[in-house]
Amino acid sequence: MTKPTDEDIAKQGRTAAIVIALAGLLSIFAPQLTRLTGASPRVEMLFYLISLAAFIWSLVVTWKLWQKTRDK
Repeated sequence: MTKPTDEDIAKQGRTAAIVIALAGLLSIFAPQLTRLTGASPRVEMLFYLISLAAFIWSLVVTWKLWQKTRDK
């Protein structure tokens, strides 16, 4: 297996950072979005579950990046 380049690692890191930022914004603005659209509280819970999934995905991606870059 080839070692990833610094450019690949940086791209994956930026992607994870953007996902973390968007998931945080979604979880912060979920009540306002629900109220604005007039949706039921179930939709707000859906927003929270989506942001939780995004946080878990980014945790897995950053863990894999850390494993790839650490010296053995």
